[in-house]
Amino acid sequence: MTWLALAALVLAALPAVLGAVNLTLMRTPRPARLPEGTLVSVLIPARNEEGNVAAAVEAALASTGVAVEVVVMDDGSTDGTPEIVRAIAARDPRVRLEQAPPLPEGWTGKVHACFRLAQASRGTHFLFVDADVRLAPGAAAALASHSLASGTPLVSAVPRQIMGSVGEMLTVPSINLLMLGYLPVALMRARLDPSLGAACGQMLLAEREAYFAVGGHEAIRNRIHDGIQLARRFRESGRMTDVVAGHELATCRMYATFAESWAGFSKNAHEGMATPKALPVWTVLLFGGHVLPALLVLASGGTSWLAWAALALSLGIRAAVTLATRESPWSIPLHPLTMLVGLAIQWTALVRTRRGRPAGWRGRLYPAG
Repeated sequence: MTWLALAALVLAALPAVLGAVNLTLMRTPRPARLPEGTLVSVLIPARNEEGNVAAAVEAALASTGVAVEVVVMDDGSTDGTPEIVRAIAARDPRVRLEQAPPLPEGWTGKVHACFRLAQASRGTHFLFVDADVRLAPGAAAALASHSLASGTPLVSAVPRQIMGSVGEMLTVPSINLLMLGYLPVALMRARLDPSLGAACGQMLLAEREAYFAVGGHEAIRNRIHDGIQLARRFRESGRMTDVVAGHELATCRMYATFAESWAGFSKNAHEGMATPKALPVWTVLLFGGHVLPALLVLASGGTSWLAWAALALSLGIRAAVTLATRESPWSIPLHPLTMLVGLAIQWTALVRTRRGRPAGWRGRLYPAG
């Protein structure tokens, strides 16, 4: 028990220390004076988003500090999405609706829509956002300012995640915990290593010339996890990428139920940690550092100070991340369960991949590998 508790303490200390450092490094960028002629194209891929698209477009139109255009790609919607966008475009010339052509063989849906959006846009910078993202007024200017000031042609951020159900609290908080607890931000900003490439596909800004120079989304046409894959593509071409704090730049409610969350996180897991080599390592890190401490406290009847120390570190970094990113504090006590659910999603996805079962999303099926 003592050795197991000591191992849990070490595994909990890793994200606690790295997370504390990262919280001081990942700041929200501020808008600055931009060169004349700067235009940010806010690009929204939309497939059956009638409940989201109007709010997403209106939030983008409220941008300040930089000129914007808003281009929505209707990707085969069967609901009222195109009609809603047309109505907004009729009263604001900054809005355009584009129709995605049939999905070519070898492409995934969102990636194809994003590439078509870039081709149809006039901006000096492309700001790709999901339809469930609500940009803050200064977000576009802040991201473009950071990109220009830092010489970083691809900048991404995680919006503040809105959660309204227990099912969401058992899944969504893992995004920021993994980003801040396990990504060495200082190393990411110092080295071009593609393996250090990180980005969130919910909100991602790319400089136009660099985007097309690296091939844009066409270079990752068969991928689902567009954020990470595009960041790695930029780095492979010798172009730096960065991740900044996004909780003041936008909000997002990804899913409404546990089932939606499970399906959403499962669809691209095989492009992240759900691989035969990576997942056993991640299981040791996440189970050992975040689930095991709680189990050891219970197993010892609360008498193991090592187990309590490990649990304090695990819950401590989770609380710090949650408060810093303004997520729901009600999710903090659920943290060990959140990590356990996250691992269950990853292992389920790995089994699905090994069995050749396709991943489904928005009515489309993609090869498991």
